Order: sequence, then structure tokens, then C-alpha cells
Amino acid sequence: MANADPPPPPIAQAPTLARPRTISRGRLMLLFTVMLVTAAGNTAMQSVMPSIGTALGVSDVWISLAYSWSAILWVTCAPIWAKRSDKRGRKAMMAVGLWGFALSMGLCGLVLWAGLAGLIPAVWTLILFALARSFYGLLGSAAPPAVQAYVASRTPRAERTQALSLISSSFGLGTVVGPALAPLLIFPLLGLTGPFIAFAAVGLVTLVALRLRLPNDEPQFAARGTAFDAPYGNSGSARRDHARKGENGDSTDEDDHAEDGALPADIPDLPWRDPRTTPWYIAGLLGGHAQAMILGISGFLVLDRLGLRGDPLLGAGPVGIVLMVGAVATLLAQWGLIPTLHLGPRAATLWGMVLAIIGVALFAVADDLHAISLGFGIASLGFGLFRPGFTAGASLAVTRPEQGQVSGKVASINGASFVYAPALGVWLYGHSDWLAFITVVLFCLVTLLLGWRGLQADEDLTRERT
Repeated sequence: MANADPPPPPIAQAPTLARPRTISRGRLMLLFTVMLVTAAGNTAMQSVMPSIGTALGVSDVWISLAYSWSAILWVTCAPIWAKRSDKRGRKAMMAVGLWGFALSMGLCGLVLWAGLAGLIPAVWTLILFALARSFYGLLGSAAPPAVQAYVASRTPRAERTQALSLISSSFGLGTVVGPALAPLLIFPLLGLTGPFIAFAAVGLVTLVALRLRLPNDEPQFAARGTAFDAPYGNSGSARRDHARKGENGDSTDEDDHAEDGALPADIPDLPWRDPRTTPWYIAGLLGGHAQAMILGISGFLVLDRLGLRGDPLLGAGPVGIVLMVGAVATLLAQWGLIPTLHLGPRAATLWGMVLAIIGVALFAVADDLHAISLGFGIASLGFGLFRPGFTAGASLAVTRPEQGQVSGKVASINGASFVYAPALGVWLYGHSDWLAFITVVLFCLVTLLLGWRGLQADEDLTRERT
């Protein structure tokens, strides 16, 4: 990381912010769908890629490395898109992300189909796949930080962990839907590449829905004379308040795009080494590496321990089952445990690492489908607590005008976890499965210990600030 600028002024020096309005259910579900589609498409791809690699005769580690260039682009581009969303609006960046997802999935499907059909050599198939996948890192990285910033900037502090957990759970649900649908999308003509083409089409449909249903939120500073708290409360001018209220004084959506589109004209730069967020970034990076390694290993472990290397098509089903069990466990964490137990960011992060360690240990010794699914499910339960905990902690550590920047950095850290960690996990697994699992456990332990010492207390993070 580059040398940081001095940290921004203390929160107490910022202008007073009104309590944010709650996001309408319709908009929340649309944002949920944006994340769901991309998650489902990516996990559908992950469930068939081990079988595709086996069919192409490509080494496991090269299949994992094919994602690395896209992950590097994601790390680089996510903060840029997030900062651009502060100027162009969150909706525009979500649209860019969906375009990138659909383009990448479509091109990846065509390249892999050509390779499986013998039209291009396996080496060139993998190279072209990596290039096609790079569109997801380059453009697809625009959507997640925009969605996170949209939700975070419109959610009260005390409710933000649950709100971001709901958005995170769209990834969890997507990881159920993706592997469940992948075997059904293996069509006679397209074969194992069917899920790629199908989800590219679904991405385009979601893009159309986003364009039609989510109000335009492009800032119009010169035209509006923006109030500092305009995106977050109802304390704009008296004329605008009067226009937004019906006869009963209830707020309406007539001019919602105007208020939601207004952002502070001068948003301070948020350095990487800001002391408020650095502990959360470190926890997210280390814990993310552990999760990425397990995801990278899982498909190949299923093929090996169930003896399915000789039948790639048959192997897609069990791999999908294991990923679905993990996804259901993630949803249990995010839809059940976090809201029921009222877990704050620190508690969710630390308890998540404890469960992840237990799950990885069980996964390491499993030798049948039931045991593999159980171990992977417990590990996923832990990571399902950890991921929204880290995301909400970083969000709550900063002010509302800084949400776009912190969401970009969070997305960048999530991408950094997939630059080399999956390939490292697969490489270690190829040499010694015990060495691979010990490395994952060590990542979890370091995250737990550093988080215990450095993460802010939940009661401090969730307190409303003025």
C-alpha cells in the first residue's frame, strides 16, 4: 500500500447528519437481485470448472490461476469505480458491473465451448478464458461497492450490520442457486458451458430491470444547491419537504431520485492506513485468504475423494451438492444467526473464525460425500458470519460521505483474496492435503488473534453519531 495521507478530521467535527430513511422493499430486492445474479453465475462456473479442466486435460493449479488476472484487475479497479460512483451515482456503476458480468460470462462460455469441441488447443483455451474472465474484474467490480455504498448510506448505524448482512446473503443465496442450476443448464449442444451462456442472458435481463426500476441518482450539485444530509434524511429545503409529503404527511417517492442523488460536494479522501479502518482491512484480507483457499480446494477434493476424476460430467453433480450445502450454511449465518443473536461486526467476525477453524478441520479428514458436505458447511457457516462482520465493521468505522470509498476498498480486499490464494491452496493440496489445510487454519487463527486485539467494540461502532 502507498504511504497514507493524514487521517480525516474526527467524526465529531463533521456536520450533523439526519437519521437516514429506510430503503424501500422494492429497491432492496432489486439490489439483492443484482448481487444474487452475479453470485449465482460465478458459483455455477466454479461448480463446473473442475470438470472442464479435467476434460481439457489441464492441471488443477492452472485452472485456479486462470482467475488471478481477473482478481488483480478487481483489486485495482474496485476503488476507482467506488470513487466514481460518488460522482456518477450508484445506479450507473451497478449497470457497468452487470455489463461486465454478462460480457465475461458470455465470452468465457464461447471460449470453453471451442476448447471442449477441439477447435482450439487446451493451452489457448485457458489463456483466452483468462482474458475473457478479465472483463469481470475490469467492469464487474463496479457493482458490489456501489450496492454496498447505496445501502450503507441509507441505513441507520444500529441496523447496518443486519442490512449489509442481507445484501451479503444475496451472495449466499446465489451460491445455492448457482450450483443447483448448473447441472440443469448442461444442454446437449453447449455441454458444460451451458451455465455460462444462461447466466450471461440472465445478467442482461437484470440490467434491463435495474435501468427501468431504480431511480436515477446521478448527482446534480449545480442545479440543487445540495444540503449535506440530503441523501440520508428528510431535512432538505422546506419546498422539497412539502413536495415529498402527501396529505397525511407521509413521505412519497415523487422526487426521490433528486434527494437520493445528492452527495456532499467535497468528500474527503479516505487513506488506506486510516486507523479507523485498518484493523478491519487486515481481518478481511487474512480471513478472505482462508475462505478463497477452501473454495479453490473444494471441487478438486470432491473429485479425488469420491473417485470421479475419470468422469468429469458425473463429477459436476457432487461438487454442486457440496457447494450448495456450504451456501445454505452461509444463509443460515446471515439470515438466521446474525439477526437472531443481534451480532455486531466484531462478534460476527471473531465467532466466524472459530467456526471456520472447526469446519476446516472436519473437511480435512472427510472421505465421503456426507462428511465432506458437513465439514464444508460448518466452515461456510463461519465464513458466513465473518464476511458481513468485516464489511459492516469497515462501513461503521467511517462517516456516511465516506461510504463510497470504504466500499471500494472492501471490494478491493475481497478481490485481493482471490489473486493467488485459490491457486496457492490447490498447489499445496496437490503436494500435501494436510499442508494445505494447516495453512488455511493458520490464516483463520491469525485473523482471530489480531481481530481480538484490534477490532473496535460493537457498542462503539453501532452508536448513532451526530
